[in-house]
Amino acid sequence: MVKISENRIIKELEKIDTPTISNVVATYPKSELCLKLYDPWYGQWYTDATIKCMFPELGPRVGYVATVIFCEKTEKNIGVDKMTLLEHIDNTKKPVILVAEQQFPPELANRVGLFGEMMTTQYKALGVVGVVTNGPIRDVEAIRKLKVQYFATGITASHGEFIIKDVGVPVTVGGMDVKPGDMVHMDINGVVKFPPDKMKEILERAKKLIKKEKEMVKIFKDPNFSLKKLKNSLQK
Repeated sequence: MVKISENRIIKELEKIDTPTISNVVATYPKSELCLKLYDPWYGQWYTDATIKCMFPELGPRVGYVATVIFCEKTEKNIGVDKMTLLEHIDNTKKPVILVAEQQFPPELANRVGLFGEMMTTQYKALGVVGVVTNGPIRDVEAIRKLKVQYFATGITASHGEFIIKDVGVPVTVGGMDVKPGDMVHMDINGVVKFPPDKMKEILERAKKLIKKEKEMVKIFKDPNFSLKKLKNSLQK
């Protein structure tokens, strides 16, 4: 049996949409193709509608999770050195998806355009291909040219003083709980997490699901379609 490299598996996963990946990860536990890795509703394994894909044209991104928490600078919040985050990203397996939890008060949450051209350029140089964050971004056209995918709440022009509260810890962003070393698959539909040791099996099952769905679509598009034909096909 030919062994497929992790990089090849990741490239193959990037050819598949995120809902298909979610279907084999946990969405349909009664399906023989579903791995049942999380509770479909309450497993906190995918993002909700509070964050959106900023560059749909870039297509899917798959990578290993690095994490960071940002917050407002106060006397109480001392934070960690910026280099700590860069080292964490550098030490994460590539490609990297940076999942950034923002812990700002409600009056600031929609005004914090932390991620811009300079931060994105730094992170891309260290292997980041996507960022998932529960706040807005800025420098949108410059980031688009860098081809780093973003999931965020929207766009704003600026921000105030902030700190890195913590790095390399479990975080929750957009209803999804992740920790360093998890993997995520992201496209215009959202972000889904899964354990890295399952990626080969997820790829195999996703390909089988795609084939199965194509066969089902053929039945529905048949000019002679009937409910009887559908029932017969489901009994096979």
